[in-house]
Amino acid sequence: MKLHEKIDGRLRDFVLDQPVFFVGTAPLASNGHVNVSPKGMRGTLAVLDERRVAYLDYVASGAETIAHLRENGRIVVMFCAFSGPPNVVRLHGHGRVVLPDDVDFPDLQKHFLDQPQHAVRAIIDVEVDRVSDSCGFSVPRLDYVEDRDLLVRHFGRKNNEEVEAYMTAKNSYSIDGLPALSPE
Repeated sequence: MKLHEKIDGRLRDFVLDQPVFFVGTAPLASNGHVNVSPKGMRGTLAVLDERRVAYLDYVASGAETIAHLRENGRIVVMFCAFSGPPNVVRLHGHGRVVLPDDVDFPDLQKHFLDQPQHAVRAIIDVEVDRVSDSCGFSVPRLDYVEDRDLLVRHFGRKNNEEVEAYMTAKNSYSIDGLPALSPE
């Protein structure tokens, strides 16, 4: 493993080139559930500067990342090379949830204007305090075919009220009962 001072040109190019990345968070409670979420769709992650990244957070069946970030802010974003030379990059840091009605949302959204905006529930903004990469020798080689468009098509058939109702039902609390998109 090698530690890096920042997300430099080579690391920046590597993370932006990956079609999938993984986000890990955990609650403070020792009996809480650790969460790892796969994220995809090219262009939904932006490197904002040498120690900051952000990604679009679309409506989904759960809201663990949001709940954990609201509780303690801890996050790791991991990228694996499934093609080309082996490599694994981890960005550890503290994240914040930026909702569409937050004052910072429009400035962050500018980094993602080429992406579908329907069903974006938040932007996750991560201040990176540790950058590392490791060999990835055991990560399998996989062929990237294309991004799936199912999420965009699914929520594209719903009006705003239906999306809000879904989020209320599925995204208000984490599986451990932590507030996510609830009014609390």
